Amino acid sequence: SQLCAALAAAAMAADKQNANPELRTVTLHARDDADRKEAGSDRDAIDSAEVYGHLRGINDPEHPLTLEQLGVVQPDLVGVDSLHHEVRVQFTPTIPHCSMATLIGLCIKVKLARSLPRRYRTSVSITPGSHASEAAINKQLADKERVAAAMENAHLLDVVDRCLDGADPRVDVQPSMAIASEAAEW
Repeated sequence: SQLCAALAAAAMAADKQNANPELRTVTLHARDDADRKEAGSDRDAIDSAEVYGHLRGINDPEHPLTLEQLGVVQPDLVGVDSLHHEVRVQFTPTIPHCSMATLIGLCIKVKLARSLPRRYRTSVSITPGSHASEAAINKQLADKERVAAAMENAHLLDVVDRCLDGADPRVDVQPSMAIASEAAEW
């Protein structure tokens, strides 16, 4: 599929495009669990802090850092509509020509699919104006068939799984340098 081809082409870039990314201060985010029930339901509501908690520890495919440390995911770019069961996430690549942007978006989509109740629909997109190929990448990430086809690629799934390893924010895990080299191989 086009998504697999785009991801493979991006990963073939052997050198890091952003060798010295700007690091962000990581803070622990406290949650207020009061009043978390969905209206008229016994189910717990999902809030943006909980969604951000799932995403903040995803490992970057190119650097031994998390998406939170790089400022790729940010709490104010996560939105939740519990009434309509919708989650919207925008992410900001570290540079405007980041070749890993589609892979990062795919990692976010997979993490949300694995972490949130099935009743939630998710939308993952690049922060407007932050990437040269924003429209094309957003189109790929919004295409369910392309995403499903990408996840059928065993090697690509392995790279995504490596990015998601240790994504639990309660665990202080430094990602392996092998992630960037593995992504560069396909």
